[in-house]
Amino acid sequence: MVERSFLFLFISRVARSIALVYVSLSIPLYLSLLGLSVINVGLIVFGVIAFYSLLSLGLGLLGDRYGYKKSLIIGDILPLFGITALSFTSNINLIIPLLIITGIGGGASGGLRGVWSPGLSALVASNWRDEKERVKKLGYLSSGASSASVIGSLLLSLQSLIHKPPLEEYRMLFAIAAILMAISVISILFVEEAKRPKKTTKIMGKKSFSYILRVIASNTVNGAGIGLAIPLLPLWFKLAYHVTESQIGLVFTISYLLTSLGSALASKVRGNTLFIASITRLLNGVFLIAMALSPSFTMAAAFYSLRGFNAGIGAPNRTAVNVRGISAEDYGAATSIQGISTRVAQLSSGASGYLMDVWLPLPEIAGGILQVAGGYIYYSLLSRVKSE
Repeated sequence: MVERSFLFLFISRVARSIALVYVSLSIPLYLSLLGLSVINVGLIVFGVIAFYSLLSLGLGLLGDRYGYKKSLIIGDILPLFGITALSFTSNINLIIPLLIITGIGGGASGGLRGVWSPGLSALVASNWRDEKERVKKLGYLSSGASSASVIGSLLLSLQSLIHKPPLEEYRMLFAIAAILMAISVISILFVEEAKRPKKTTKIMGKKSFSYILRVIASNTVNGAGIGLAIPLLPLWFKLAYHVTESQIGLVFTISYLLTSLGSALASKVRGNTLFIASITRLLNGVFLIAMALSPSFTMAAAFYSLRGFNAGIGAPNRTAVNVRGISAEDYGAATSIQGISTRVAQLSSGASGYLMDVWLPLPEIAGGILQVAGGYIYYSLLSRVKSE
């Protein structure tokens, strides 16, 4: 039953990806259209990430005790509510608190944006115990979600073809995104969950905690880099190269296609899983720096697309490594805390707008340097676990 219900989990991630990728790409541009400065947009993203970090911890603890499926459902109902509301109003005084309490419009807008939510990594780890099988399943989910992300970015590219006032165009597509989020919630209802060990600790055992501290150290550095470089990236492209929403959407479309290809190949890449996970994280930073220093939009788009392919290979391998040293009864809490360490570090997005105001390439360069450091730290710390 667990194996057969994987299809419903796959459908959920596909529908969720289309919806959240469109929303993630649109929110910075939409807020700018409503008259907010780049600094204020960065501060709103800061609020979204801060609230969602607290929510993620609660959903992880809930999953360990009552099932990760419930965590997934709650984690999708909130953005469903938020996106639905966005389709009805353009009142900035309502939109700002709405974005924050429903957790939409914050974090990375990459091709893997829609696949991850509190409970997903824990559910896959719980249902499939063999590491190679986990990488395979996560590769399928990542590939499917990043392929679907293409549709989300295309919605942004084709938005101008609707021939309505800009605010109405956004609201119409927010309504489509809300329908897709509803499909995601319904699909999760049919997902089966393997029987797990009974929870014997309040939060997690010492062995699990010792392992995740290593992951957290790297995630914190890497997350700070993502926060500086990625959440405002659609707006960064517009300001740096004076391009249209259609051109921005096309860049993300190509990147997501390559992310999908990378995810599909993740389980076929031979070598040490930890090394692959580490080097791809490091290269994510290298591509960001190269993008920031590119003299033309075409060159910057090419580097970002290559980063998408690299991220697609790395994500399933990192997820498998991240649960390697965790007790089965602690999957929910441990994966949530790992995710929170990344999201809390992404609060650096609050500084992204200020850095852009100082010098446009600065947030991408600083973010890239931090991601390079994060990849090195990841391998350095986790490679010691075996010898110990």
